[in-house]
Amino acid sequence: MSKPTELVQLTAPPLPYFLECGHTVYQPGDEHPNRRNIGIFDWIVVESGTLFIGEAVQAWSLGAGQSLLLLPDRHHYAVKPCEEPTSFYWLHFHTVCAWQQLPAEEADHRYPDADEHYGRFLASPYSLQLPKAWDLPSPDQTFRLFRQLLDSLGERQSRAFWIRQQRFEELLHAMDLRQLESHASPVVVVAEKAEAYIKNNYRSELNSGQMAGALHYHYNYITRCMKQVYGMTPNDYLLHYRLEQAKLLLLKTEWPIADIAVYIGFNSTPYFSNRFALKNGCSPRAFRKQYIVTE
Repeated sequence: MSKPTELVQLTAPPLPYFLECGHTVYQPGDEHPNRRNIGIFDWIVVESGTLFIGEAVQAWSLGAGQSLLLLPDRHHYAVKPCEEPTSFYWLHFHTVCAWQQLPAEEADHRYPDADEHYGRFLASPYSLQLPKAWDLPSPDQTFRLFRQLLDSLGERQSRAFWIRQQRFEELLHAMDLRQLESHASPVVVVAEKAEAYIKNNYRSELNSGQMAGALHYHYNYITRCMKQVYGMTPNDYLLHYRLEQAKLLLLKTEWPIADIAVYIGFNSTPYFSNRFALKNGCSPRAFRKQYIVTE
């Protein structure tokens, strides 16, 4: 096992959340239980020995420093009993967002429903790409985080809750292949740079030449990348982001509508109001009125 051939892709926020973990030692003859549709993700990390495990029609021989992510809706089983003492960590987690397993070469970060996701979670979507089966790049660090998770089981719940979630998120971060340059997609890199540029400059008059010069890519290429990743052109994303900032200002300030329009980069208040209404189904004034408390 070397470079991952399959990925489990999860959308966030919200991030997956920790449920429980443990450390198990199998003796020769012991084997993984036969389970089906357990409803949660089961991540296994082998510390020593070899674990022979299958899921659906796939089978693996996991050695020291290797991991496997078992899916909630599949059949998990032992391929054969252990032949030597085998030590491994396991961790259960869950997510309420969409996920899918796919070949590594088909991985993408397209968000055709980015507006819907933003409307539900008030944040732009992010796609975690977790390797299905993997040679851990830093097994000692992974084992250390698992030991800290296990140590937290003896803590008071008010303290243990935060320790577990923090350590779990560290493990997720280390697993996310998007953090590794060797797995980074050039299309995604360009799209994310363009997104950051727009967010940092949305109040200004942005044009294609400025963006191309700042990012050092041809504007047509930037557009293709953003369209592929976010389902929006740079201009579409700029409008989307400006209107989301307008909603925040309508809720957090008493500024006049015209002042908000100017602040977020619109030269025309009627045009701002029109675009806001098209996106949100009501005028800026009506949107604000929904949240005003009257005596």
